[in-house]
Amino acid sequence: MTTDQDDPGVQHQVEVILLKQVASYLAIPIFVVDPQGNLVYFNERAEGLLGRRYDETGEMPMSEWSTIFVPTHEDGTPIPADELPLAIALTQHEPAHATMWIRGLDNVQHHIAVTALPLVGQHDRELGAIAVFWEHPAR
Repeated sequence: MTTDQDDPGVQHQVEVILLKQVASYLAIPIFVVDPQGNLVYFNERAEGLLGRRYDETGEMPMSEWSTIFVPTHEDGTPIPADELPLAIALTQHEPAHATMWIRGLDNVQHHIAVTALPLVGQHDRELGAIAVFWEHPAR
C-alpha cells in the first residue's frame, strides 16, 4: 500500500490515489470510497451538490455518508444505505444507476442521477467504488 499524500496516517492503494488526482481535474462530480465503503474523496464539482468542501468533511464511514446527505426516492421515502448505487457497486461488485433526491449539507435539495462502478485493480484487487453524479432535471 502507498501512503495517501493528503493524510499521512491513511493508507490507500496507489490506483485510488491516482484516481483522486484525476477526479480533482474533472468537471463532473465524483465520489470515491475504499473497499470498506469509507468515503476517501469527492472532487470540487461534487462540493456544490453536497453542500460542503471535502476539506471540511474529510473521510467518513458509509454509515455516515449514506445518511448525511438524506437520499430519498422520487416519492420522498428514504433510500436504505444498501440500496444506494455506490453501496451496490461496492457490495455486489456490479455497476448501478439511480435517480434520487439528496439534501446537501448546506440544506439545499438536489435531484441527481448517480452511476456507480466497482473499482477493481490488477489481479482482481478490490479497491472500492466510484460514483459519478449530476444534477437531474425534475420530472
